[in-house]
Amino acid sequence: MAQDMYRSHNCGELRMDHVGQEVTLSGWTQVSRDFGGLTFLDLRDRYGITQLVFNMEDDADLCSQARKFGREDVIRITGKVRERSNKNPHRPTGEIEIEVTSLDLLNKSKVPPFTIEDDTDGGDDLRMKYRYLDIRRNAIKQNLIFRSKLAIETRKYLDQQGFIEVETPVLIKSTPEGARDFIVPSRMNPGQAYALPQSPQTFKQILMIAGMDKYFQIVKCFRDEDLRADRQPEFTQIDCEMSFVTRDEILETFEGLTRSLFKTLCNVDLPQFPRMSYDEALSRYGSDKPDTRFDMQFVELNEQTLGYGFGVFDNAELVVGICAKGQADQYSNKDIKNLTSWLQRPQIGAKGLVYVKYGNDGSIKSSVGKFYSDEQLNEWGKAFDAAPGDMLLILSGEQDKTRKQLSELRLEMGQRMGLIDPNVFNPLWVVDFPLLEWDEESERFHAMHHPFTAPKKEDEARMLTGDHETMKSLRADAYDLVINGVEIGGGSIRIHDRDLQSRNFDLLGFSKEEAEEQFGFLLGAFEYGAPPHGGIAFGFDRLCAVMNGVNSIRDFIAFPKNNQGRDMMIDSPSVISEEQLEELHLKSTYTPDTSA
Repeated sequence: MAQDMYRSHNCGELRMDHVGQEVTLSGWTQVSRDFGGLTFLDLRDRYGITQLVFNMEDDADLCSQARKFGREDVIRITGKVRERSNKNPHRPTGEIEIEVTSLDLLNKSKVPPFTIEDDTDGGDDLRMKYRYLDIRRNAIKQNLIFRSKLAIETRKYLDQQGFIEVETPVLIKSTPEGARDFIVPSRMNPGQAYALPQSPQTFKQILMIAGMDKYFQIVKCFRDEDLRADRQPEFTQIDCEMSFVTRDEILETFEGLTRSLFKTLCNVDLPQFPRMSYDEALSRYGSDKPDTRFDMQFVELNEQTLGYGFGVFDNAELVVGICAKGQADQYSNKDIKNLTSWLQRPQIGAKGLVYVKYGNDGSIKSSVGKFYSDEQLNEWGKAFDAAPGDMLLILSGEQDKTRKQLSELRLEMGQRMGLIDPNVFNPLWVVDFPLLEWDEESERFHAMHHPFTAPKKEDEARMLTGDHETMKSLRADAYDLVINGVEIGGGSIRIHDRDLQSRNFDLLGFSKEEAEEQFGFLLGAFEYGAPPHGGIAFGFDRLCAVMNGVNSIRDFIAFPKNNQGRDMMIDSPSVISEEQLEELHLKSTYTPDTSA
């Protein structure tokens, strides 16, 4: 065996078949255990952990040297594989150990700021500051390996379907629609700037006009928006576009991709992908991304509740509720009060909560019992198909706000009642979104998806000739893939006709000059034989998280930002020098906060 070899095997591959062989391993010291005459040391690399043994009787100097090692020292050892007397069934290498005959310290480590274990004592910011140590932990390491495999399997599947991977520019033109752009000033073009892409939307449409037919890209995108667990300022999409396709053909293609990824990586056979209209999703679940792993659908009660002197209901635009099966005897008045307080938090903003309990003994208790008779409350129960032991939870108020509040309550009750199985995956296509949203504050329409989304074929004529009120009812040929209440991806059939695209820009408040300045290249391309086309983009980071049953995408990103958009490891963003500002033709108009 060559003396300068760092390893003949990795720390995860040795088994009983290797007993008697001389091997060389390199890695990081994990745990040391001293038992007088024997010292045991766990050696770790990306592939696993192997136990090393040093015997004081055989080589006292070597044993003494091993006892001086701390956590995360980098070492190389040579020794003989032998069978362990005390086997570890929880470790792939747990039947063997290495009787060490030579030892080299390759690099000494400082004491780590947190333990490099699956259950670490490090907080989020500390682990992000020392991300290179955090990645050594098995939990993060496995997430990044999963991410790599997901990317590989995605490419394999789309390649088999005839897709071509094309890279699109990262320095592009800023557009006014959507989230805020990250801006990159141009040194060579004073007073002008690039934007980082929020998506490759216009480029992938141009590729369809260019005749590429089926495009995909696993692409980095950027949005300067407030952050939360499932958002980062830079994120990755599986971005796809197809020519000469209908909506149903796109849904079938990417249903196939999703099934293949879940089967290959999680050994999960996904159930049917039902389709639900946007209006139906809001009506039944109060959300355009409902979690359908449990039922508890909304029931409206306006007809049954109006005109009985209860002003909260009489003055409400919507009275709607859910039925919590078997919870009547589980919730005391104190529990109801706590649940009401939970709903009244600023994050949800409900004004109050009405309940009706149907006791197993036939009794009925309600917070509005003095306004409604038991007979009337029984009629409410029939509307919910309630049985003895069930409890109704009812909210009222403005339609959109109340549905959103009840959606939050439904999810909370699903968690409390143990109805949400983390091992179950329920996919759903939500279709037929509104094309436009009217914003009262700015008194203009906004695109529900983006400005290039086509209306449904049957709505095209109304879009071209309709009045203001007609525009509010236009439906988009758009679709979202939802799994377990999380939006995994979204897309649409695109407009491919210049006149229809120009009309959409008009509705969105663009002047002819603004539309030409921003999107003239696309409008011009439409005049050279643009094919009918459509596509979809999956949130790659979010798909990783959902497939592993977690909420946060951070642990599937090698170097994520925190909630303030900061990279704690490299301390970014950072102040740039006056010289750089001058080169970029920018004037320093702020005093940086250097206290952080």
